[in-house]
Amino acid sequence: MTCRTFAVLLLLAVALAPLPSQGQSYTPPRTPDGHPDLQGIWTNATITPLERPAELAGKPTLTDAEAAIFEKRSAQELADVDGKSEHPLLAAAGSNGTGGYNVLFIDRGSELARVDGKKRTSLIVDPPDGKVPPLTPDARNHPPFEGYGKFDSVKDRPLSERCLLGFGSTSGPPMLPVLYNNNYQIVQTPDSVMILVEMVHDARIIRINGKHPGPGVRQWLGDSIGHWEGDTLMVETTNFTDRTRFRGSSMNLKVTERFTRTSEDTILYRATIDDPSTFTRPWTVEYPFVATKGPIYEYACHEGNYSLTDILGGARKKDADGGTK
Repeated sequence: MTCRTFAVLLLLAVALAPLPSQGQSYTPPRTPDGHPDLQGIWTNATITPLERPAELAGKPTLTDAEAAIFEKRSAQELADVDGKSEHPLLAAAGSNGTGGYNVLFIDRGSELARVDGKKRTSLIVDPPDGKVPPLTPDARNHPPFEGYGKFDSVKDRPLSERCLLGFGSTSGPPMLPVLYNNNYQIVQTPDSVMILVEMVHDARIIRINGKHPGPGVRQWLGDSIGHWEGDTLMVETTNFTDRTRFRGSSMNLKVTERFTRTSEDTILYRATIDDPSTFTRPWTVEYPFVATKGPIYEYACHEGNYSLTDILGGARKKDADGGTK
């Protein structure tokens, strides 16, 4: 075999070799106990929606050129709604036509989530259509949380409205990106992994190789047990309460998360939501957590805030008027 023939064969072998998936060739740093080091400050901010928009049906990914058009249009749409609190984007942040928010409050990132080098059009990767599976008949007939639509006392209102948990499942699990404060700090020990969530300053404690308590013990963020499978941290969370019903889920919700550090500045996050009493099938989200400088700020949600007083006061006024307004 001549040197020229060998060189041609080598080039062909390189060209035909399968491309590694994201992080396959990356060796993560290690903690003293030998496991991948996930510590640091991370953000999952992205404009990729949870569900795939109808206009992108059948397109789970976009080229960079296509993504640039989508991202530019998204930025322009955001600029166009500034000051219009009736817009659905701002209403989702709590304005509902009252003028409580404007674009200044929104910090959701400016790009679609990139995984395996491609821009994603939905956070949901399974089902393949990028949509939340249909609810079961029983779930459709129950409100999303106990006391939904009641205004008799502060305790009737949602936990996020009372600033006890962040809205939109930002605390998780699953830990979804929302309109702002999408920052997290991870701290590891051999026995635990702590995830500090910027919005409302929640702390998730994942106990390594622990056991779930009995069904009588329930927590707003559930009970999270972790173990390592190779370089991936696997976390199973159960024991939720009936006050943190994720998209209408029941107390039987189980969330299985995977944290894999795929590069110096990326953790690939994947979570499967399983609740047969609520959803007709399990479904999975996947997106990156990207390193950010931070810091994590204290979140003082109700400092000088009169919203709950006004909400209940408005309900009493409506009662006094006979509920006609």
